[in-house]
Amino acid sequence: MHEISLCQSALELIEQQARSHGAQRVTAVWIEIGVLSCIEESALTFCFESVCRHTLAEGCQLHLSYRNARAWCWDCSQEVAITRHDAPCSVCFGRRLRIDTGDSLQIQQMEVE
Repeated sequence: MHEISLCQSALELIEQQARSHGAQRVTAVWIEIGVLSCIEESALTFCFESVCRHTLAEGCQLHLSYRNARAWCWDCSQEVAITRHDAPCSVCFGRRLRIDTGDSLQIQQMEVE
């Protein structure tokens, strides 16, 4: 379960940004998850709540969204959307794809007081 380490790293960034802007409390956080990131939403939600205890982000609302993945097809030289690691190219059905985006977790926005 890598969600706990992801949440710990995200919390470090959240607290760092909140403190640098003089915030007393983080009330909401928006996180974008790549569809290929292998992150379990319920595990992420549970872990985020756990790591936020006794921090500036305790009790904050977590908003999750998903980002589609993009890959480059070496067979037809096209950028294509994919939804899973073993997906073929949607243009030529080739299988030689280089994943460019969609396997990350990114903090998009936060709300502070």
